[in-house]
Parts: sequence; C-alpha cells; structure tokens
Amino acid sequence: MLRVEQLTKTYQSGDRPLTVLDHVSFEIHPGTTCAIVGPSGSGKTTLLGLAAGLDRATFGEVWLKGHALHKLDEDELAVLRNRHIGFIFQSFQLIPTLTALENVMVPVELRGVPYDYVAGEARRLLSEVGLEGRMGHYPSQLSGGEQQRVGIARAFIHKPDILFADEPTGNLDSETGEQIEDLLFELNRKEGTTLVIVTHDADLASRCDRVIRLKGGVIASDSAANTTDSSRNTSESAQNTPGNAAGTGRGIDKVADRVAP
Repeated sequence: MLRVEQLTKTYQSGDRPLTVLDHVSFEIHPGTTCAIVGPSGSGKTTLLGLAAGLDRATFGEVWLKGHALHKLDEDELAVLRNRHIGFIFQSFQLIPTLTALENVMVPVELRGVPYDYVAGEARRLLSEVGLEGRMGHYPSQLSGGEQQRVGIARAFIHKPDILFADEPTGNLDSETGEQIEDLLFELNRKEGTTLVIVTHDADLASRCDRVIRLKGGVIASDSAANTTDSSRNTSESAQNTPGNAAGTGRGIDKVADRVAP
C-alpha cells in the first residue's frame, strides 16, 4: 500500500541545513494499522506529510498503491489524494460556514458525484459516528469531540485506501479521546482502510498492528522487524524438530501459517 525509500527532508536554518528526516525507509501493507511515535521534533508529522503527498522530500521516494508520488505534479497529487487518501487532523480542519453534513460531503462532491448519493453516504457515516441528531449544526455549535467525529466521517466518505491521522485525539479529553479511538478502529475494520497514525498517546499506539518509533529523524525501532525475526526463529525451530520429514515440509507449513503476520 505504502512504500517510502531513503526519505529525507532538510530545511535551511539560518546559514546551515537542518535535517528533520534522514533516509527513512519502510513498507506498510494493505489493511494494516500503524502508529508513528517519538518525541517532539523527531520528524513524525514531517514523515506523515511526505507520505501523504502534502510535502516534497529533499531526497528519496514515496510509492502509494504503485503511484510514484515523488514524480507527480501538484494537480496529479490532488487527484490521487482525493481518490485514495483520507486525512484526520488534530485541529479538525472543518469549514466553519458549512454544516456537519456539508463538511462530510465535500471530498466526494469535488468529484462531481450526484448530490443524493453523496448526501446519503454522509448521513450514513454521521449516524455511524453518533451524530444523527447534529447533521445540520455548524462546527461552532459542536463540541471538540463532535467536530472530530465529523472529521472522521469526512475522512471515510470517499472510501480511501489509506487514512493518515495526525494526533487525532490530541485536543480531546481522555474519555472523548477513547471514544474517537474506538470509532477509528471500528471503521478501519468495516472499511478495510489502511490506517497510519501519528501520536504521542502510548495507549493508542498499543492498539495498532505496528509501531514505528522515530528519534532524531531516523527509525529507532519498528515492531514489524520484531515480528519478522520472531517468525523466522519459529520457522527455523520447527524445521529442526524431530518428525518433520525431509522433503515433506508439512511441519514447517503449519508453523508458518500460525505465525504469518
């Protein structure tokens, strides 16, 4: 679904360059939930913006569903984002002059999809996130948790292949944040959308299939590497177990099926 290779981002700080992301590489498979964590200034939000095609890397490549984002112009990137990518922001980013229903409809309306269909999908999603009675309200009439629910519905309306969330619970109290987390993972299961979350919340990160930890602009740890090592060790152990006849591979196949990610 997503592959980044040697991704590097450097800014000019006064008279010297400042590298905030330094040759980062990884792959994320379809349907995965992945948390990107690390201290402030470690490059998390920069990585998210580059992976989503919102910013350009100084060096390196980004591939999304086989599309080379680093080779696309701004118009092509806009089309790709509208068709394949969803976003959830910490600050909600709702249009203040539009109702909750209208905010959710925006991404699909931009494609020229018939109004009745778009409105029906928006109502369905707003009902799923518990806002069936608030569809006609403007952002200023909604609580922070309600605004984030609108943001989630908007992110899912065009059935994105991958959804990027930047601190989705950062501006919410703990109880509301937990409700938003539950919604994210519930919709992830229902829609099969790949989910990439930047977060400082250890509890939220622990709910993801995979955790990538950044420090100083590089990957300090990646739980996927631990999973791979565990699978390899288990398979090797099975291969050396008495009773696994040479040439049959049956014992190895059973273990591989059990530990496959």
